[in-house]
Amino acid sequence: MSDSVEAASDARRNRILTGNLRQTLFWLALPVLCEQFLTFLVGFYDTYLSGRIDAQATTAIGLAAYVGWLASMLFGLIGTGTTALVSRFSGAGDFQSANRVANQSMALASFMGVLVFAMIYAAAPEFARQLDFQEQTAAIVIRYLRIDAFGHLFTGVSLIGAAALRGAGNMRTPMFVLGFISVANIVVSTALVFGVGPFPAIGFNSVLVAPMGIDGIVAGTVTARVGGGLLMIATLAWGSSGLRLTRREWKIRTETTGRILSIGGPAAIDGAVTWAGQFAFLMIVSRLAEGTAGNAVFAAHVIGVRVEAITYLPAVAWGFAAATMVGQSLGAKNHRRATQVGHEAVLQCGLLGLVITAVFFLGARPIYELMHEESAVQAVGIPAFRMLAFFQVPLVLSIVYVFALRGAGDSRYPMVITIFSVVLVRVPVSYVCGITLGGGLFGAWIGMCADIAVRAALVWWRYVRGRWAETSV
Repeated sequence: MSDSVEAASDARRNRILTGNLRQTLFWLALPVLCEQFLTFLVGFYDTYLSGRIDAQATTAIGLAAYVGWLASMLFGLIGTGTTALVSRFSGAGDFQSANRVANQSMALASFMGVLVFAMIYAAAPEFARQLDFQEQTAAIVIRYLRIDAFGHLFTGVSLIGAAALRGAGNMRTPMFVLGFISVANIVVSTALVFGVGPFPAIGFNSVLVAPMGIDGIVAGTVTARVGGGLLMIATLAWGSSGLRLTRREWKIRTETTGRILSIGGPAAIDGAVTWAGQFAFLMIVSRLAEGTAGNAVFAAHVIGVRVEAITYLPAVAWGFAAATMVGQSLGAKNHRRATQVGHEAVLQCGLLGLVITAVFFLGARPIYELMHEESAVQAVGIPAFRMLAFFQVPLVLSIVYVFALRGAGDSRYPMVITIFSVVLVRVPVSYVCGITLGGGLFGAWIGMCADIAVRAALVWWRYVRGRWAETSV
């Protein structure tokens, strides 16, 4: 690795540990925000494309998003531990150990990618059955999920490589790699959905590609994920931020792997419980109505959660920045700075949450009119989305503080909070308000909003008490 790269890595570390906290946090979060925005555009645009096809296409896109989220939760088993350990070692100046963690994490990610692919491919029919999809819709959904599963062979190395780089304080490289995946997805999916004909200026006049409809969306996704995974491997093989893949270190070894998984294990359980609760919630949504009306309700739900992902953009960005700064500050034995980081991240991101609240409430109608052509979908979704708007600041708070806790290696308490809020709040309240009381999508989303509020209050309480700073990794 060149001297200039090492010097840049040292300067970044010094800024994280001793620079102006507010400015450092902001500039660390900004590249991740750009990355998250590009990622959001993929889900948003795919949903938009499906809205040009039919409600069944939107249903397939929505379920694939939930399954893809499950995959990311499973990869979080590795990613959470990777960020915590790399940041802690980097803060202590032990770059050799940080690099060893990064290499073994990438080996684990490759193994996990195979497991995730096999699981999704085999479980696709069961996902459709549990949501009680009718025969034609089920066939579309199963085919979509199975094609999409191939992309997850490469998703892991992209996400884990990004986690390692962020732990070292490098937010820009993950932005470029994951941004590439997002842009490639949009471009390829558009070309395949409508056929290459709409893009004669690119020079494809002589190439005839028939419009593929919904299959074009998933083909574009898989193509982008494969390209992004290969790009991340190439980036780390070349070397970045003191991290470099080597054949000698790219192995699964018991001691380091155990440390990674001991931190990531609770986070993975957290994610699995969250996903299971969300899937149970999705089962409730799929049973709020039948036939055409049921498709409209499900499509309205998919659009709502896709658009709400806008809130996750700054929350995840400031969360990743907080995790890096908390971990490195604890590695440098600066507990006071570590504590200040989480509060400052919530303050900065919470201001954006207020803006998003206003946009969602005032813009509910034009958002749904843009995202779907069917009036039935709009009628169901608009009032529920206006209610959801008022819970964006609590959502920001819950996400950022959880990232900060995990950056310190404290992943067990967030897991307990998730189990409590999902199992005892979201699912039962949604069922009672949505089905038992006949509240429809609005009633079901009352449970979702209650879950957000409870989780925000509990994770804030954990953070202000400060015991997480004593977590050993």
